[in-house]
Amino acid sequence: MTVPIDSIENPSPSPAHGFGTLAVHAGSPHDPTTGAVIEPISLSTTYEQTAVGKPVGLYEYSRSSNPNRDNFEKAVAALENAKYALAFGSGSAATATILQSLAQGSHVISVSDVYGGTHRYFTRVAKAHGVTVTFTPQIEVDIAEHIRDNTKLVWIESPSNPTLRLVDIRSVAEAAHARGVAVVVDNTFLSPYLQNPLEHGADVVVHSVTKYINGHSDVVMGLAAFNSDDLRERLAFLQNACGAVPSAFDCWLAHRGVKTLHLRARQSNANATAVAEALEASPHVIAVNYPGLDSHPHRHIALRQHRDGMGGGMLSFRIKGGRAAAERFCQLTRIYTLAESLGGIESLCELPSAMTHAGIPRDQREAVGVFDDLVRISSGIEEPEDLVRDVEQALERAVRETAAADTTTSNSNGVTNGHVA
Repeated sequence: MTVPIDSIENPSPSPAHGFGTLAVHAGSPHDPTTGAVIEPISLSTTYEQTAVGKPVGLYEYSRSSNPNRDNFEKAVAALENAKYALAFGSGSAATATILQSLAQGSHVISVSDVYGGTHRYFTRVAKAHGVTVTFTPQIEVDIAEHIRDNTKLVWIESPSNPTLRLVDIRSVAEAAHARGVAVVVDNTFLSPYLQNPLEHGADVVVHSVTKYINGHSDVVMGLAAFNSDDLRERLAFLQNACGAVPSAFDCWLAHRGVKTLHLRARQSNANATAVAEALEASPHVIAVNYPGLDSHPHRHIALRQHRDGMGGGMLSFRIKGGRAAAERFCQLTRIYTLAESLGGIESLCELPSAMTHAGIPRDQREAVGVFDDLVRISSGIEEPEDLVRDVEQALERAVRETAAADTTTSNSNGVTNGHVA
């Protein structure tokens, strides 16, 4: 069936088309000259003008705008049910631009367990240009206590990275909006397929496009989506003035990735669910953090806020045997790759305390559950049975080898050749 492109490029707030149809067709006009169904890559940095200040088409200089970037932004805006989307050179650049839009002396409230790069920006960069940040582990409970006259923004990650805590977005948005404070939600861990924060009251949704949206571990990019005309003017100005924009080729690659987002997200969710259930049943595991499990303390939020109550493709767990066992687990997996990042077609594992969140002081990390024995897993699109077997064999070996090493060390400290040292 032919899909009317015009109606998809300009969706209503509740688009009539299904997610998969939007993912394939939104922001994807056929080439009017050649009829190509996939847009060409527009690598030109500058565009001809017929007279001074009169470009031939819509474009003058590629930093300011580019056909591939425009089309990609339209596609993700449609998937987030947003009026606008702006793409940036990285997720961190999107975060920085939003913070830079605040006036000097502004105050921000953030959940405590945020991505390490976000924490670094909040504590070491934002402060330098006069923006202060208050962190809270229970933002739904105490947000009203933290709002000041100069509070301009509330920052949420739901699920949080890497403890997979959920935040009731609508509850926080209502409290913030009552005081004239805007709400930003980092939706990277779920993607637009599993959650649309704007529909729950958020003002801005941000993504590290590098992760699920692109989905192939070959692009670094960020994005912000929203409905405000005023915010569009301010952020677009900073996007152009600061120049943290993605290349045309990266936009083309990410747009290609968007077209299969719904398929990849479903498989990642199925894989994460299977692995989480296996971990929860293992005697080698202390605790599992996965919002798709009934045991998750915020399962009720997932059922209300996520598509079909899905938990997503990310999870974390604490392994018995401490950091040594956690490190050994990451070395013993055969399918999972020990690497940072997430949301790609391949499954990854990492140790947040020593990798993605190493820059956060230990006492602050542990206060929100990021212990040295915590392992974070990103589920790819492999077969779930293979991933479960891989996790189970790595768990068994990691715990056994760590216990054996501890026994050997204990014996060597107290006994030498059968005699007490």
